[in-house]
Amino acid sequence: MRYELVIFDNDGVLVDSEPLANGILAGYLTELGHPTTYEDSLRDYMGSAVHRIHDLVYERTGQRLPAEFNEVLLARTLAGFERELKPVAGIAEVLAGLREAGVPYCVASSSGHRRIRAGHRVAGLSEWFEDRVVFSAEDVGRGKPAPDLFLHAAREMGVEPSRCVVVEDSPLGVEAAVAAGMDVHGFTAMTGAGKLAAATGLFGEMKELASLIGLISTHE
Repeated sequence: MRYELVIFDNDGVLVDSEPLANGILAGYLTELGHPTTYEDSLRDYMGSAVHRIHDLVYERTGQRLPAEFNEVLLARTLAGFERELKPVAGIAEVLAGLREAGVPYCVASSSGHRRIRAGHRVAGLSEWFEDRVVFSAEDVGRGKPAPDLFLHAAREMGVEPSRCVVVEDSPLGVEAAVAAGMDVHGFTAMTGAGKLAAATGLFGEMKELASLIGLISTHE
């Protein structure tokens, strides 16, 4: 199938931010009296918008996170990005292939716009993403696993959902793409294939993506 739009998740797909960001989140929640391991953070929050953190903590403890939580978390995360954020290996080649083939692409991320753009700048990906093709859960109110963000991105890009393919690395993101009526390929570099089993296809290295989305022949 020749897709008319490729929708990329951001964290873990474009920028290698998941280990860093989830370590920071786990540390901050623990500091606030909600003991959270790195593994807990990956399981509960990977791929989700920040409102999910508030919701789950309140659901489990009956306690509200402090009013400054979002800003403090963002500041710590951005500082971590400045120290060590890198692009996902091979993503620049995929983006170059899409551009050369004239296939539109965009970003649809649970992260906020400030975090997305800061990550792109540090990782050297800003040249690939004009503001008009960057979409955030901030734009729709409900993050993944709701389909709202992917549907919003497709609508803004002028493409029917059935003609879109999503590239995701989290179970919540795969669930959202399926709910949006889109094909989705799950990137298993950090998440086990079993957790992404609902995806249309799975791949472990970014160099495999081009054939999955129809950019190149599957023949060597």
